[in-house]
Amino acid sequence: MQGTPRIRRLAREGGWVLSGQLASVVGALVLVRVLTEYLEPVQYGQLALGLTVAGLVNQVVMGGVTAGVGRFYSIAAEKNDLPGYLHASRRLMGYATAAVVVIALALIAGLLWLDCSQWMGLAAAALVFSVFSGYNASLSGIQNAARQRAVVAFHGGLDAWLKILLAVAVMLWLGSSGTAVVLGYALSSLLVTGSQLLFLRRLISPYKKPQPFANWGRQIWAYSWPFSVFGVFTWMQQISDRWALQTFASGHEVGLYAVVFQLGYVPIGLVTGMAMTFLGPILYQRSGPATDLSRNISVHRLAWRITFAGLLMAALAFGVTFLLHGWIFQLLVAARYHAVSYLLPWMVLAGGTFAAGQMLALKLMSEMKSAVMTIAKIVTAILGVGLNIYGASRFGLQGVVASLVVFSSFYFLWMAWLAQHPPTRVHDRLPVRPVVDQ
Repeated sequence: MQGTPRIRRLAREGGWVLSGQLASVVGALVLVRVLTEYLEPVQYGQLALGLTVAGLVNQVVMGGVTAGVGRFYSIAAEKNDLPGYLHASRRLMGYATAAVVVIALALIAGLLWLDCSQWMGLAAAALVFSVFSGYNASLSGIQNAARQRAVVAFHGGLDAWLKILLAVAVMLWLGSSGTAVVLGYALSSLLVTGSQLLFLRRLISPYKKPQPFANWGRQIWAYSWPFSVFGVFTWMQQISDRWALQTFASGHEVGLYAVVFQLGYVPIGLVTGMAMTFLGPILYQRSGPATDLSRNISVHRLAWRITFAGLLMAALAFGVTFLLHGWIFQLLVAARYHAVSYLLPWMVLAGGTFAAGQMLALKLMSEMKSAVMTIAKIVTAILGVGLNIYGASRFGLQGVVASLVVFSSFYFLWMAWLAQHPPTRVHDRLPVRPVVDQ
């Protein structure tokens, strides 16, 4: 009977996570339907290319800090020093924002030098969107680590549907273009970030002063910097598919590929992300600073069970989309995109395999072993870039989809090899500096 309240609490949390992720998935699918009605494939391709700028910021600049901020909440809560942790988190996010400003200035100068001023509006909108979405992701990570599931679910669904409403509103105002869509995205992230801050004030007591010697900033950065290092390479892999098609095929092909990607790769990643959103705080709390062997073994077993369940889900999704891809495209995409529906199941397979690898990466993160993923992330990303270039140059759209399947499989296998055992010794994990209480 003692486990009943805990089971009820987990069921309630799981219900909130499920509702939030379902709202996000449905919103993402509706977004594709709406945008394909307003945008031609060439315009859709321009939107996909413009968002690669936001991907740079999210992967290299904001992403590492966000991962560290989310990971250290549970440790700060154990040490009863949330104010100090939040102070350090704000400072690191400020440094990240300054880095984005430097990137923006360099990008504008580069576009002017290359006489590509027609891309400046889209690039500027993407940079603004990336900053707000980075703050939104960081605040959501804190709320999720605090297991405020209802807050996370509310803002996840709100952002998904606000993007649709505001993107359409801006397009009706400025005309149909990728720049108008990204401006709508930026407005959505701004509003959601403001709401996140209001909820965060309710979570943290404003009266307790931070401990002066906790040094949370150094601890968070020691954990976060590998994400920024391999983020450069993962970003290159993530954008190389679209830019390779732009180089060796056409903007029309980029638009078609972007639709297949959003319908196949993104939704299954969101569904698997539902499990990661639910399990992340649980794994972090179970492992703590990852110094206790029994806690590490518990995390190891749970993570692998979820990974196998994710692989099974990916296989089932592949079978369903293999049989129903034509009907799915008729329902969710404008008619001018229907010719590439046969590629949907293979994109689903790639997304599901990669998501399973990300689940194992979450296991390594909970064990404070983020640094051990660096070589794997870099090598697989470089392989992915090469595969995308080869696939686009030889086989066009079909070649890029095939390269994504190969890349995702290789990534999963490497993560599985790294995650096959829980850490058993101190040097198996990234050391965490002790917090000195006042």
